[in-house]
Amino acid sequence: MSDDYLSDSEFGLEYSEDSTSEPDVDLENQYYLAKTIKEEDLQSAMLAFEKVLDIQGENRGQWGFKALKQLVKIHFQLNNYEKTMERYRELLGYIQGAVTKYHGEKSIHSILDFTSSSKDKTMLQKFYETTLETLRSTKNERLWFKTNTKLGTVFLERGEYFKLSNIIKELKNSCKYEECDSDPHKGTQMLEIYALEIQMYTEQKNNRKLKELYEKSLRIRSAVPHPLIMSIIRECDRFYFQVAKCI
Repeated sequence: MSDDYLSDSEFGLEYSEDSTSEPDVDLENQYYLAKTIKEEDLQSAMLAFEKVLDIQGENRGQWGFKALKQLVKIHFQLNNYEKTMERYRELLGYIQGAVTKYHGEKSIHSILDFTSSSKDKTMLQKFYETTLETLRSTKNERLWFKTNTKLGTVFLERGEYFKLSNIIKELKNSCKYEECDSDPHKGTQMLEIYALEIQMYTEQKNNRKLKELYEKSLRIRSAVPHPLIMSIIRECDRFYFQVAKCI
């Protein structure tokens, strides 16, 4: 179910003083009208969501934030990447006070996942770098980690291994798994880093590094990784004995 249909209490939302203290019926009605139109006509829905922003004016709050989230997705679906970035930058401005950290993080996560299917790697790089720029001031470690991992994947797919190595180094420095190896969150992050690194060394055919990473991954006990991450690490397993013969 879309997060638009969850109540504020389910989200744990507490909007800033700049948001309206009472429900704004006009904004809410216009937003849900736009959502209904979106099911039939993206172009018309785009105009309807823009009207939410017009009604909101300078008083930024939840309905403007939600409307921008929808506009980012619509422009992306219409392959209008310049407008996608423009609306996305506006949206990022809201996470610095107009909505709660939780709501902002959840929405950005959603957008990053939604846009990751793009074949335009230059656009994705710009998307992730713009996000990281905003996160420098918000200090959102989880979102920073996820965005950097996605940026690393872009560099991997483009064969830019020097840039990818720098990303991996940054991720390891932030994770500090060795200092708290019983933390499942840190263990999971470390496996994500290893999976990214394994893919890089697989492309480079660096068997020695692959063997080393595979053995390190086996030592991580406290983790709840995504199945995709585990499949990458298990794929490394089939090279293990071949690598052992070569070293």
